[in-house]
Amino acid sequence: MESLVKLTDEVMAAGTLIQATLSQRRKSDPDSFAKVTVKPVELKGALHYQFSYHYSKKVTHENMTPEDTGKRLLELLEETFRQALYQTAEADYQVLISKKMKVAVLKKPATRQRAELSHNRKKRYLLEEGTPVPFLVELGVMNEEGKVLAKKYDKFRQINRFVEMIADVVPHLPKGRTVQIVDFGCGKSYLTFALYHYLKEVQGLDIEVTGLDLKAEVIRHCGGLAEKLGCDRLRFLIGDIAEYSGLKEADMVVTLHACDTATDAALEKAVRWNASVILSVPCCQHELMPQLQSDVLAPMLGHGIVKERFASLATDAVRARLLDIVGYKTQLVEFIDMEHTPKNILIRAVKGKSRSSDQARMVKEYLEFKKFLHIDPYLERALRDRLQPLFDAGSPLP
Repeated sequence: MESLVKLTDEVMAAGTLIQATLSQRRKSDPDSFAKVTVKPVELKGALHYQFSYHYSKKVTHENMTPEDTGKRLLELLEETFRQALYQTAEADYQVLISKKMKVAVLKKPATRQRAELSHNRKKRYLLEEGTPVPFLVELGVMNEEGKVLAKKYDKFRQINRFVEMIADVVPHLPKGRTVQIVDFGCGKSYLTFALYHYLKEVQGLDIEVTGLDLKAEVIRHCGGLAEKLGCDRLRFLIGDIAEYSGLKEADMVVTLHACDTATDAALEKAVRWNASVILSVPCCQHELMPQLQSDVLAPMLGHGIVKERFASLATDAVRARLLDIVGYKTQLVEFIDMEHTPKNILIRAVKGKSRSSDQARMVKEYLEFKKFLHIDPYLERALRDRLQPLFDAGSPLP
């Protein structure tokens, strides 16, 4: 076994192992693992190796330091397996162990590169770090060299996640004319500027973007920044979502963190404008919480914090289903990791056509859900003229 010990020690010392695969058990055991694979990972800034134990119906994992990894590999090959393949950046080593514990090592040159640590892969962003983006520099997310400031990295990730969402819906935007976009409740407008930059500067689309917010000071700041950056097709206005009448139609409606029923007001505007794309990250869903009643769910609804969370999820589910019923294809997707913000559900809706049978099913499911929870949602009331004919085709509104 000396040659195997030497090989294992050298591979571990060099840190060149890409993957090790151990197979061919000495004794068959249907209750134990049949194969073990080993790959490098980076955990808390340090190199480790992840052992994956392959059973007939499951795989379990164990992480070890490089020193312990070498010992564990030798232990498994001495006691359990007769064959191994060490794959390194320089070569593949086929290890064969006879019944009398004689070891043969076959070496084959390899052309692969050094392993990329699976827990430390660099995220590829649409807005890349290292390339200065004017609006990110002005907003204090990047410095002039394109380096993301440490305290703004979460914001950088959030902006890029939003840009990914925008990229996904570009095919659904109209072609051959100016695309009208409205951002309700734009706030400091990190994401408004991201949307404008990506669609106009990266995609080269003909767009006009309006950011709307109630805070006059914020709007003045954003307007000044847009002028400084030369964003001539981006404007910011003071206004309330429910009362805004500056456009007769819009192609994309964005509403991020509009509180409570302000989200519903924005969704109603989008539907009435026949918007091709709706992106909404709701906030503070309080409307349905006092309405919720259910004997079946009493053990859950009797706890305030659980009831609040359930009401929030139910509200977004209602919004998504009502958008489906009036002609959208709707998804609820994770906007940003929960560790960064609890407001992490994004409603993404694109205009589409549903079969009448699908629409009838969705109406039936919605009405049963509403009846079960004893709720009367704002968005349903706001769109009653659109929804009533669809409900009449199945079961009428109470």
